[in-house]
Amino acid sequence: MADLLEAAENASPVEAVEAVTRELGKGLGALSIGFLIADLSGRALVRMAQMPFGGAGEGRRDGDEVATVAPFDGGPAEQALRSQTVQVVEQPDGWLVLAPVTDRGEAIGLLEIVLPDEPAPPMLEEIGRTAHVLAFVVIANRRYTDLFEWGQRTTPFTLSAEIQRRLLPNSFTCEASAFVLSGWLEPAASIGGDTFDYSLARDELHFSVTDAMGHGVASALTATLGVGSLRNSRRRAADLVAQAETANAAVAEHATVPGSYLTAVLGRLDLRTGVCALLNAGHVPPMLVRDGDTQALPLPGNFPLGMFAGASYRAGEITMRPGDRLVLVTDGVRERNAARLDLPALFRSIVDLHPREAVRALADAVLEVSGPTLADDATLLILDWHGGHGEDRRTRAGADQMRASPALPE
Repeated sequence: MADLLEAAENASPVEAVEAVTRELGKGLGALSIGFLIADLSGRALVRMAQMPFGGAGEGRRDGDEVATVAPFDGGPAEQALRSQTVQVVEQPDGWLVLAPVTDRGEAIGLLEIVLPDEPAPPMLEEIGRTAHVLAFVVIANRRYTDLFEWGQRTTPFTLSAEIQRRLLPNSFTCEASAFVLSGWLEPAASIGGDTFDYSLARDELHFSVTDAMGHGVASALTATLGVGSLRNSRRRAADLVAQAETANAAVAEHATVPGSYLTAVLGRLDLRTGVCALLNAGHVPPMLVRDGDTQALPLPGNFPLGMFAGASYRAGEITMRPGDRLVLVTDGVRERNAARLDLPALFRSIVDLHPREAVRALADAVLEVSGPTLADDATLLILDWHGGHGEDRRTRAGADQMRASPALPE
């Protein structure tokens, strides 16, 4: 491990992953080794490579860089990420080993190794640990370069999409001892101003879903103002009511388009007790899935943020039980054709899925009835409550495999 970390540190940020995989390949006597990063669509992996000038290479190119998309097809690669387990496949030219590159439940990508001989269990354990180290290498080095982000983008971003992307958390998934959370945003053709956000404190989890009015750059700027205000007041330890009132005043005063506003659900979960404070500002009500039943949570009504400068706000609360699932969505999940979706039935069908796969399954369902081009952003945030705050997680190579999604049927 020391040699791998030294190789990463000695290489430039754009070559750190290659340096680590090269060092690992030498140690294992691998025939080939590579890293595939998760595509931003959530439905594919991307193989990134540096090709010599004028060299052959299929896929998107940027100078010498080539990014080739490998869509999920239910095969070993998708199984590895879904179940968070190392997959071994016998091939004519050797043994293919696929190890998920994951940290705290965020599926960053996949380590792909071809070995000359069938690997023994101790070697597979070592590969799994190394894949976890590789996750930290990617997280650390993508701060310094656009290379990883470029590789993950199957389609070019508009300006409004670029602004919106910067408002989202750095990781869409977070696993802790007491909860698992994952968010997803399925963008419309013209960005609709949706965002989700979360932040973990020592004994609290803060989270939100917002939807700015309109589309395009103006909507993205309204979202920027609202999310910026919410984060600023949250970081000053303001409660939900104060966060809402501050954001309401900020949007009303500073929005570039007069009359702009955003709807929102703000949440603060006490990790010691399971008591969850919720504030609904003109948004789709959050839904609680408990014992197979789904109910929209009755919360005090409030105006959207920015609609009336002097508006006051009220919050409600629920007490989460182990096994509960809280679901927050934007109205893109309920508008037009998507309104035909039977959400309670959908929630029952994905109850065994990790939130990481559950949000994408819901987004796929929306696309199936409304796509392929959405009229409005569809944003989802799923929070599973397990209890046991302060207990150690039971993890292997960056994920709690007991909470991972079941393997796909063969």
